[in-house]
Amino acid sequence: MSTPENPMAEQDAIKREAHDWVMRLTSGEATAADAEALHRWRRTSRAHRQAFAEANLLWDKLRPAAAQANRGEAVATPVRDTRVRLGRRAFLGGAITAAAASIGYAAVVRPPLDLWPSLTEMTADYRTGVGQQQQIAFDDRVSIKLNTRTSITTLSSGDLQGDRIELVAGEAAIEQARSDAKPFVVVAAQGQTTAEQGRFNIRHDVSSVCVTCLEGELRVAHLGQTVAAGPRQQIVYTRDHVSAAVDIDPETVTAWERGLLVFRNDPLSRVIEEVNRYRPGKIILTRAELGRRPVLATFRIDRIDDVIPRLQSVFDVRVTALPGGIVLVG
Repeated sequence: MSTPENPMAEQDAIKREAHDWVMRLTSGEATAADAEALHRWRRTSRAHRQAFAEANLLWDKLRPAAAQANRGEAVATPVRDTRVRLGRRAFLGGAITAAAASIGYAAVVRPPLDLWPSLTEMTADYRTGVGQQQQIAFDDRVSIKLNTRTSITTLSSGDLQGDRIELVAGEAAIEQARSDAKPFVVVAAQGQTTAEQGRFNIRHDVSSVCVTCLEGELRVAHLGQTVAAGPRQQIVYTRDHVSAAVDIDPETVTAWERGLLVFRNDPLSRVIEEVNRYRPGKIILTRAELGRRPVLATFRIDRIDDVIPRLQSVFDVRVTALPGGIVLVG
């Protein structure tokens, strides 16, 4: 595609392309190849990334309209002359609303049962699939290892405020080999973690962010508060709360880097939740009381499906396998 010589025309063209990408990804027909193509498009320039972020924001603001359309609710409006020429932006906004209504906003932003990545995860700069791990040499001082189902986006690099990434979802182990004047910042949900040197693990789930300091020191800023943590300490924050730093056993937190999942008297519900991150489909507990039973076990990630027969033998439960990797346990 040729690039317009007029800067304003070029910016307008990029915005149109960004809206086209949102439409494509929410059409229900997007493929893995589309996601890769979008990834390359976004990396073209900062303007491309900004335009796509704005298109995503517009999509987010259309949530009430999409939900209302899905419910089939009629809204009474006064009769008026409809012979109005819609501007391009209004037309695009209406088209996105129609797409949202046709497939459902929630199914795109947070898919049912988390069976596929959300729109935001699909468009991240780096993303791992189910059961995958990836090592990234961010620069000469920072290395990042992504765990399963993890998405990160680069926010800034090389300025005086330091390098910044966003952990959109999932889990990452971050190591800073040396200290210099620039901090390294990880944004996740409404908080941010800052470190100058050391090693830490950060995990962003649907409702919380867990930050574990393994070496060095770090600071977590959230809700106007700043909490510091040292080695073998952990901070957890949610939308409306941030904890104090507490002492933990780092071996269980970092077990995934060694290819293991370690549980020490964890409730079965949490074990199932963790195992679900590493396998396609979803294991679902059908009896709530079963989820409270404690589990002391170590599982290999590369043999994650061994978990199901072990649950059968240890807890004497009934297992029903359904299409799509869905397994009912109860």
